[in-house]
Amino acid sequence: MTTTDYEPNIVLSTKEYDVIGTRPIRPDGADKVTGRALYGADFQSSGLLHGKTLRSPHPHARIRSIDTSKAKALPGVRGVVTGGDLPPSSGRDNILAGDKVLYVGHAVAAVAAVSPHIAEEAVNLIEVDYEVLPSVFTAPEAMKDDAPLLHDDLKTTSLGEPTDKSSNIADYNQYKLGDIDKGFADADVVVEGEYNSQTIHQGYVEPHPCTVLWNQDGRITVWVSTQGAFAIRNATAAALGVPVSQVRVVPMEIGGGFGGKTVVYMEPVAALLSRETGHPVKFVMTRKEVFEGTGPAPGSHIKVKLGATSSGKIVAAQAHLAFEAGAFPGSAVSIAAVTAFSAYSIPNILIDTYDVVVNKPKAAPYRAPCAPNAAFAVEQLVDELAGKLGTDLIDLRLTNAPTEGTHRAAGPVFGSIGCIEVLEAMKAHPHYKTQLSGENRGRGISIGFWPNFGGEASATISVRADGKVNLSVGSPDIGGSRASMSMQVAEELGIKAQDVIATVVDTDSIGYTETTDGSRTTYSTGIASLEAAKDAVGQMIERAAMIWEVDDDSVEFKGGVFRSKADSELKMGFKELAGKLEETGGRVLGSAALLNRSAGGAFCGNIADVEVDPETGKVTVLRFTVFQDAGKAIHPSYVEGQMQGGAAQGIGWALNEEYFYGDKGAMDNSSLLDYRMPTPLDLPLIETVILEVPNPGHPFGVRGVGEAPIVPPISAIANAIHDAIGVRMGNLPMNPGSVVKAKLANGKK
Repeated sequence: MTTTDYEPNIVLSTKEYDVIGTRPIRPDGADKVTGRALYGADFQSSGLLHGKTLRSPHPHARIRSIDTSKAKALPGVRGVVTGGDLPPSSGRDNILAGDKVLYVGHAVAAVAAVSPHIAEEAVNLIEVDYEVLPSVFTAPEAMKDDAPLLHDDLKTTSLGEPTDKSSNIADYNQYKLGDIDKGFADADVVVEGEYNSQTIHQGYVEPHPCTVLWNQDGRITVWVSTQGAFAIRNATAAALGVPVSQVRVVPMEIGGGFGGKTVVYMEPVAALLSRETGHPVKFVMTRKEVFEGTGPAPGSHIKVKLGATSSGKIVAAQAHLAFEAGAFPGSAVSIAAVTAFSAYSIPNILIDTYDVVVNKPKAAPYRAPCAPNAAFAVEQLVDELAGKLGTDLIDLRLTNAPTEGTHRAAGPVFGSIGCIEVLEAMKAHPHYKTQLSGENRGRGISIGFWPNFGGEASATISVRADGKVNLSVGSPDIGGSRASMSMQVAEELGIKAQDVIATVVDTDSIGYTETTDGSRTTYSTGIASLEAAKDAVGQMIERAAMIWEVDDDSVEFKGGVFRSKADSELKMGFKELAGKLEETGGRVLGSAALLNRSAGGAFCGNIADVEVDPETGKVTVLRFTVFQDAGKAIHPSYVEGQMQGGAAQGIGWALNEEYFYGDKGAMDNSSLLDYRMPTPLDLPLIETVILEVPNPGHPFGVRGVGEAPIVPPISAIANAIHDAIGVRMGNLPMNPGSVVKAKLANGKK
């Protein structure tokens, strides 16, 4: 085991606060470790029925007919629905198939019964007559002119304009900066490569659950584990053809999501069955259904070319990004374009992107969607440039690092960013300075970027008589946001973090709030929470002025104390004034609803040490250090957890994880036993360094931290493998078989 003589988890703080930057006990911890916290599958109700789904055994087939008569006749069955029961709407075919199934696991019909066992028996009695059609599984295959078409009515959108071309390419786009031909003409060194990644899963532990009641008054209530209650509300309403005001979503605790719990699957189906039966209907997916019937991260085919001068300046970069959208359009390939070259200041860039439909489940976001795929390609080529130029790996990146004002081909001009600070911290760290010894061992580095997002958010603050406050928000907590928002409010009000009780409420109880994704919540909902706190303070200033019989504008609030500007003897603490609210006009409720358009991007760097078994090709990660600009770490323990979690997921993605498809288009490893995610035995103790380059768009300088950590690990490990055995890895995962195959292809034993 590696030992260190320094602190393995470092916070390079730039500004100190009373509450922010401390490590209070997590507010949800006791309920979760004692089992009191209620998740989606824990919901119970009188008269509850249980739902099960019939799924396609074929990757591509036309549905000739569906016979549900035997299922309906089974004792205990209360309702059966098919795709024909859904009104025409966008996305309906991914909820229940229409005239075709487009992947193994595609939902075809569903049953509600008095028990899960009867429901499962009933779906097996449904008879479906299929006409099996040719299928296609990768972007390069699907892009061919003679490829079988998934959708007869899909026409390619090219450069934002519709075309008449029938194709599996749903969307083609291009991003340009400068003159790419001139850039490569000016280059003294050119490197290029081709890279492939497979479909992978987000790996959340909790399967998708939901319970829906379509009440007699027409109101629909959904209890669900989700990252976005309002997103589920809107999508459910759209699928059912009802107004959003008719749907109420109650977010339960969530057992992991990582982007995968932002989409509706069973909710509209459960609603239809509830309307038919008059009872609440509950669905809980099996693990196999989660793998085969929900949205994974897309596979990709990427080609990248870089050109640099002999002085080490990268002057040209070109990328071909083809991503698998799954059965329906909508991969996040555009985000791959935004992130691909954003860790570099390059004057000439050309990026072509392709969103391609294939016979797999429709892709869903996975933590920094599509950015790790792009980094896997770009960061390996940057290392190749360093090798050809004889330049230190970090020095080459520092030479080309973006700064405030840097232009990009895809994305706005950079504001204040911390790329250079991350690289300098990496170079100064003992991990980079310490020599790595031993045969078949190698060290790799990588840097990645995530833009972060803002969006709409709402919050309310209720001040209690004892001086504590209730904070209500609409952002489900998937990574510590209740703690981070409570701490921001506590800092603003001058009280303890424990005196702010944060609650995630339903869609009828708070203003519109966007999904907890894109690393936006602590930033955007955090600002809404701060504004709600300021609104409450403004009202309390009026109360203090009333008590002191002075003008409102003569009272100020600072450090948790209300003071008269004119009379220093007149002052009152927050808690003291809270106790006087009832006698001065009643309780105070602060609120805020806002739209944040800019969130401040974040950079993350990795240093990885690996050992490669020369006979089996097994890669062991010996040491791993994560460096990230958090802007300001509200709760450093949560930030470290995000950094370590992203690294762990990236290591699994790099070395093991993939959807392994058999000859008939079915996933052969649809269980957590066979889908190989890393366990603690597969990982080293992941070290962290938090940097703080304040984001000017947030009162405390916050940048989102959840997604950047998964961007660089794959490429850092790929670079470490090359350093260990001299072989470049072009395909993911880099499992033992893949490593041995690459060695043989390069003439190495």
